[in-house]
Amino acid sequence: MTDQNFLTKEGLEKLKKELDELRTVKRKEIAERVQQAKEFGDLSENAEYSEAKNEQSFIEGRILEIENILKNVTIFKEGTKSDTVRVGSTVTVSGNGGTKSYTIVGSNEANPAEGRISNQSPLGLGFLNKRVGDAVEVMTPKGKIHYSIENIS
Repeated sequence: MTDQNFLTKEGLEKLKKELDELRTVKRKEIAERVQQAKEFGDLSENAEYSEAKNEQSFIEGRILEIENILKNVTIFKEGTKSDTVRVGSTVTVSGNGGTKSYTIVGSNEANPAEGRISNQSPLGLGFLNKRVGDAVEVMTPKGKIHYSIENIS
């Protein structure tokens, strides 16, 4: 079974742009660096060569990662009205001494500092499919936290 990758339209475009940059610019740059490093001589003791090969491996790995994400992508619209919390919903919750809003996004676009949490995170999983008024108990590294769903938009 393959995992679905949820992205906004903007997130999809950002990944496509990154993939294009990696394929057309970064691959060429790193291939040139590898070639230059080879010219320094003995590859077994050539730090420049080792560093360039490591960077090349990283770039190729990132290309494969993005290609795999794009193979299983599901586009969603943020802020689409729903009675239940789902990917794309902004949910306002009370609990833990205050009220906070989170937008549920795919893991590739999560940024907790901006209130964008992954649908695969403990909070995201706890909020998914809940309705206004539902009580939610989420296990976090700090222990169980209780929330109440106040609003879904």
